[in-house]
Amino acid sequence: MEDALAPYAAHSDQGRGRHFDEAPHASRSQFQRDRDRIIHSTAFRRLEYKTQVFLNHEGDLFRTRLTHSLEVAQIGRSIARNLRLNEDLVEAIALAHDLGHTPFGHVGQDVLNECMTAHGGFEHNLQSLRVVDHLEEQYGAFDGLNLMFETREGILKHCSAHNARLLGDVAQRFLDRTQPSLEAQLTNLADEIAYNSHDIDDGLRSGLITIAQMEQVDFFGRLWRDVQTAFPGLTGRRAIYETLRRLITALADDLIVTSGARIAEAAPRHIDEVRAAPPLIRFSDPMRKDATELKRFLRENLYRHYKVNRMRLKASRIVRELYEAFTQDPQLLPPDYREAAGADGIDPTRQARRIADYIAGMTDRYAIREHSRLYSLEEL
Repeated sequence: MEDALAPYAAHSDQGRGRHFDEAPHASRSQFQRDRDRIIHSTAFRRLEYKTQVFLNHEGDLFRTRLTHSLEVAQIGRSIARNLRLNEDLVEAIALAHDLGHTPFGHVGQDVLNECMTAHGGFEHNLQSLRVVDHLEEQYGAFDGLNLMFETREGILKHCSAHNARLLGDVAQRFLDRTQPSLEAQLTNLADEIAYNSHDIDDGLRSGLITIAQMEQVDFFGRLWRDVQTAFPGLTGRRAIYETLRRLITALADDLIVTSGARIAEAAPRHIDEVRAAPPLIRFSDPMRKDATELKRFLRENLYRHYKVNRMRLKASRIVRELYEAFTQDPQLLPPDYREAAGADGIDPTRQARRIADYIAGMTDRYAIREHSRLYSLEEL
């Protein structure tokens, strides 16, 4: 199957390998093995009950981190196939990119980052890498999942220079100002396509935004009018789905055409030449403008909606009070998350990181339940 890949794609038999050497598998490529390890991980299963925009218990049909990751993988694979890139690597990165996300979406990350200010902060992107490198406990020979370098670099989308120096080779590109594989670049934008489209769907389903509001966004408005022309009088969910299908297709097709032209112009002969080139996976300028307008609308009208803000307030209180309780008395933590005392006592930074690991690994409902156990008199 990899024989059909472009020479500048990530070929699993030419990858930079794993931290711990393993014999090749007889029937699966290296990136297929990575994908399978991710799917069978504990952190992946937890994504089913982690917030995308709406809390899991607010409705059965709203996206979760799990369904979001599946949509990113589907969109990413389709684009990768058209560009002759490695679909298995794209899928592995897509399925793993949110493994380190906290409960309650971005508010959980923001609060945990504030709590961890004195101990290096918290960023879900770095936590996803920490999950696959250290926290998963699946194998007798090593901690983590021992993924391929190319999968790990795709998971690490953002990184400060300080953290890059700590992480070593997987983050060296942030110091050298080079690029990751085309598969990693692609998955980053497939993520954007997925959340732009499904957040509109969830926002409309919730009633927090309306079609009348969405029609004021030029990109969506054009597509909505196309649907009305093709299907006069069509309303409700069918009309929304028809419009969102066109939105995803427009974004994906533009990405394929624009990126294909940039790749042809740069003419990389190997993945190393991709790394040395400017970013090659891009939207066209008009499409980038449309996508930015859409993101701005969602930020102002959905993510900052007063009902979402109320959820953020409750969620931030839960995360903050959990962190404070565990910091004040680590004996409240499960044994696996308590740091053993060394010659100089317990290292507060190491203990803080283990508290962050514990909280970040929680699902929404587990965090709510854990908070209730600690603070509710009814739990006595």
